[in-house]
Amino acid sequence: MPENKTKFTGASVDEYLAERGSEQQRADCRALIALLEEVTQEPPRMWGPSIVGFGAYRYTYESGRSGEAPLVGFAIRGRELVIYVTAEQDRQQSLLARLGPHKIGKSCLYFKRLADLDRRVLKELVAGSVVEVRRRHG
Repeated sequence: MPENKTKFTGASVDEYLAERGSEQQRADCRALIALLEEVTQEPPRMWGPSIVGFGAYRYTYESGRSGEAPLVGFAIRGRELVIYVTAEQDRQQSLLARLGPHKIGKSCLYFKRLADLDRRVLKELVAGSVVEVRRRHG
């Protein structure tokens, strides 16, 4: 099986932020780091070349492939920021409705500016995601 690309790298979070995005995105990322550290009680660490992750869990797919991934993380993706969260439960869906302007994929929450989002709702959304990931993966 091929090696997982998204794994802890030991690279510098500060260097990643300095090399990417606009000043506004970097400021938003610093605020996200504070929020995600508070929720997870874990420091930020680089996963792969472009994901700032917090905490970790182990997973195994039905195929037998396994690996480790961050409990929650974020990245700068062009003009948007993305937070990697699980938001499938009804409670999570109701939070998304109150969050502010965003797009959601399977586990990707895209937004342009942190100021556009309700931070209390975002914090609750992230906390619920962490609880769900821990429930699923121990």
